[in-house]
Amino acid sequence: MKKQIDYYKEAPDAMKAMFAMEKFINDIPLDSKLKELVKIRTSQINGCAYCVNAHSKDALEMGETIQRIISLVVWRECTFYSRQEQAALNLVEHVVEVADKRIPDEVYQEVSQYFTDQEYVYLVFCINQMNAWNRIAIAMGKHADLMEL
Repeated sequence: MKKQIDYYKEAPDAMKAMFAMEKFINDIPLDSKLKELVKIRTSQINGCAYCVNAHSKDALEMGETIQRIISLVVWRECTFYSRQEQAALNLVEHVVEVADKRIPDEVYQEVSQYFTDQEYVYLVFCINQMNAWNRIAIAMGKHADLMEL
């Protein structure tokens, strides 16, 4: 899509609701770097260059390493993500592709080894919020621009 629609201008009440949910996500008691990894991986799967770019920048500013950010696309083959992070990233893939993958019991069992039920719910909300942002950005023609660190 070439045309970019200013969705902030066209739907300010909707954006207000999105930012209220974003504040909730930012305030949930999960590690901030983990939340950024979840947002980046969700955006990679959805093909949202704008969000991958923006959240990679946010993760770098939080002290995340370039290696871990660029390797998210192949996280299963890397030894430098913790078991907790791997469980969360596996959940991301199932939630984003829920129509095809569903959430098998094994995925829930794996996640429950590292997260409480409340934290599981928070992870699912974080993934779904990012799904919403991805779909909005893509549908409105948002593009990734060069960002300075």
